Amino acid sequence: MLRTEFIRNHTELVKKGLIKRNWTEERCGILQEVIALDDQRKKIQTSSDSVLHEMNVLSGKIGEMYKSGNREEAETLKTKVGQLKETSKDLESQLKEAKEKIEQKLFAIPNVPNSLVPAGKSEEDNEVYKDWESPLPKLGDGAMAHWELAEKYNLIDFKLGVKIAGSGFPLFRNKGSKLQRALINFFLDEASAAGYEEVVPPHLVNTASATATGNLPDKEGQMYVAERDELYLIPTAEVPVTNIFRDVILNESDFPQKLTAYTPCFRREAGSYGSDVKGLNRVHQFDKIEIVQISHPDESYKIQQEMLDHVEGLLQKLELPYRILRLCGGDLTFTSALTYDFEVYSAAQKKWLEVSSVSNFETYQSNRLKLRYKDSEGKKHLAHTLNGSALALARIIAAILENNQTEQGIKVPAVLVPYIGFDWIN
Repeated sequence: MLRTEFIRNHTELVKKGLIKRNWTEERCGILQEVIALDDQRKKIQTSSDSVLHEMNVLSGKIGEMYKSGNREEAETLKTKVGQLKETSKDLESQLKEAKEKIEQKLFAIPNVPNSLVPAGKSEEDNEVYKDWESPLPKLGDGAMAHWELAEKYNLIDFKLGVKIAGSGFPLFRNKGSKLQRALINFFLDEASAAGYEEVVPPHLVNTASATATGNLPDKEGQMYVAERDELYLIPTAEVPVTNIFRDVILNESDFPQKLTAYTPCFRREAGSYGSDVKGLNRVHQFDKIEIVQISHPDESYKIQQEMLDHVEGLLQKLELPYRILRLCGGDLTFTSALTYDFEVYSAAQKKWLEVSSVSNFETYQSNRLKLRYKDSEGKKHLAHTLNGSALALARIIAAILENNQTEQGIKVPAVLVPYIGFDWIN
């Protein structure tokens, strides 16, 4: 979340960023509400500090009076200290309430977009950062969509997934399962070679962890909740991995922190419908390899470019046509300052499918995480957090099946053959 002092000192900058996210002038009034609440908090804090100071002074005098025999005066001061204690308790309660009100307001304010973020209202206005320059693959007559290929070659059983769990929970089997595992191992090996430490995090997180990364409050209702235990199924490994650094103070020499994790991911995908949800296009459970970096603020945008290069290298090795989009203000996620999306081309569906987002959150997450670092003078500052999908498997598998189909079967990308043990799916 944004810091109150940042909003106070850079009100117009924040307002300009919110307007780029298509906020109205009226809605931006929340910034002044935060400042007014913070003014109120400061007054209460000043009063509280004054009362505590007076209590300490009088408590010292009481001891001296008892020693000098002024018992009656000491008892009078003792009564006054008791009254001040009640006042102090009331002020502490007011202070707690004021802080909670400020926090709730801050939770409702998204991150300020980077200056590179283009204006726009929806995904239709996203900017093509890097386009696919070669001709897009074309399939002949009789080409099948991935859900038809999955049935033909017994790779994915969508109907059985519905029986076991419901729509959006595919069941991989046979060579479909092996393809899934090959991709997971390939992506993890590539991340390790790039210097990322591999971790296996929990697949459920508590409220504090989900709040720290900005997934709570869940404004779009996308998280699955285990209500009895107050736990949340992770929508991405970003949540547990980034929370490794919650309440941590790093040294400048500790940067960058690079971690990768494979996890299943769970998303309700509320409001999704139509052809976009068919097959693997949009599912409730999918596998993904995530890369996360914690960086010095001066290095974070250089690191974001390195992460883009890493994801691009994966798609090149898989020989999939791709393009990179820079998200506009209206399509930017709540917590991100700058996001690039990778899309692969689905030849059978003749459409682009998003397979990765690489985002820089600057200090938005680290402020909630209380993730700081010490500079050479010992002063503490907020670190920057970044993450990216490297990669999400469902749509990668869809693109591999569709783009590599031939009359002989489906050609396995050469880079996966050592992992999967065969050249063809037929």
